[in-house]
Amino acid sequence: MKIRLLSTLAMIAGSMLAGHLPAYAGQAPYAGTAPDFPISHRDRVYAAEQFSNTVSVIDPVDNKLLGVIRLGDPQPANFSPLYKGQVLVHGMGFSPDRKTIAVVSIGSNSVSFIDTATNTVKHTTYVGRSPHEAFFTPDGSEVWVTVRGENYVAVLDAKTFEEKTRIKTPNGPGMQIFSPDGKYGYICSSFNPETDVVSVADHRIVARIQQASPFCPNIAATPDGRQVWLTLKDIGKTQVFNAQPPFDPIKTLDTGPITNHVNFAHNANGTFAYVTIGGLNEVKVFRTDSFEHVATIPVGNLPHGIWPSGDGSRIYVGLENADAMAAIDTMTNTVIATVPVGQAPQAIVYVPEAVPEGAGTDNLTPLGGAGQATHLDLAVSANGKPGKAVTTVTLFDQGLIQVLQAAVTNLEPRKPYVLALAETETGKGTLQPLAAFMTNPAGSAIVNTAGPIRQIVQSTAKAEKRYLVITEGTAAQPGAVVQIQAR
Repeated sequence: MKIRLLSTLAMIAGSMLAGHLPAYAGQAPYAGTAPDFPISHRDRVYAAEQFSNTVSVIDPVDNKLLGVIRLGDPQPANFSPLYKGQVLVHGMGFSPDRKTIAVVSIGSNSVSFIDTATNTVKHTTYVGRSPHEAFFTPDGSEVWVTVRGENYVAVLDAKTFEEKTRIKTPNGPGMQIFSPDGKYGYICSSFNPETDVVSVADHRIVARIQQASPFCPNIAATPDGRQVWLTLKDIGKTQVFNAQPPFDPIKTLDTGPITNHVNFAHNANGTFAYVTIGGLNEVKVFRTDSFEHVATIPVGNLPHGIWPSGDGSRIYVGLENADAMAAIDTMTNTVIATVPVGQAPQAIVYVPEAVPEGAGTDNLTPLGGAGQATHLDLAVSANGKPGKAVTTVTLFDQGLIQVLQAAVTNLEPRKPYVLALAETETGKGTLQPLAAFMTNPAGSAIVNTAGPIRQIVQSTAKAEKRYLVITEGTAAQPGAVVQIQAR
């Protein structure tokens, strides 16, 4: 007994000298045997923001926005043929040593490598058309970038940041993540119903898993190395398969319309999967051992990216249509803070001990105009009056114009609709189409357009004011009004 006690005390002392408490279970993306990192002022939460082209930087101790890293300009500056900044800042990963974050910009086909200590870009690598996500291999030697607009994963050398090889996949690789031991890479597809398992050592595909639908935006591996979870945004489901050979299917869960991202947190109660459901503005929580649905957490408009703290006590969620990040206590599954960030946060990462010393605020700039937006709801049209609110709309200010993004739900699956401006609150009169779209199999859609829309829908002049509506049909032949502006 004395020997065991001395051994335990030695382990605790060694762990404390290393700068963190004893290892109970690692958090994603580390292995379950890795040490936890108690939340500290040295940690950072990062959000990649699509319309302001910024990365927000948050101190998780007091959930305070420290500032933003500006990778590019909003519209219309980024329309110039001489524009050199990044466009559609979207995906994000970080190095195992926690010194570098890799930020993908879809519109400029780039990966920006940012030093976490100084908040500066130390290198930019340009890859193929419309990259989506970038992650470092667990040994830190490579960075894999899914080039979603083409048919390959670009493998970059993590020291030189130059492309060294490509892994051919079906068209539209959506995202990749690695087994905690670094043996396998898992690559889901956004355009084809197939997830590929790749041997990291030789970059060869060793297995193919059937996706229940073609559109997977996000994939994650459990820290114990046993399961891989992937989200299926178009059908509102989350799929689980065995992370080890034979990589067989385990479970498919009905999660909800606009199922976005998934990640894991381990605490005293077990290991849990957290899934962001954009159409319901919720995060759903499932046990990874029994797949029991244990909690539903209202978080705000269009939850997207999600990542756990280094000790699993919190999980952070980007709210795409609220320009905010929500912090969730994983023991109570309640929102404990909501932090303003830039426009349309997409990927989120929590980087333990990102700042080795000092305040870690060098080269950050204030949020400023990057946080300006207007929020509206569309509701079911019930005899010309708004009923239940089912669609959230955000107008992201870009100077004289706004980028409009609507998270549309509660429509018929696989049917054409039109987002339009109407002369009256009920949708009667002449319609001005803004965007035609087709709903997915879950009866939902993400709809984007741009213009001076805020000035029109909030006009104080009755003769000039217009109202957002959704109609059946096409822009050439709009049909019945099914949703109208609620506020």
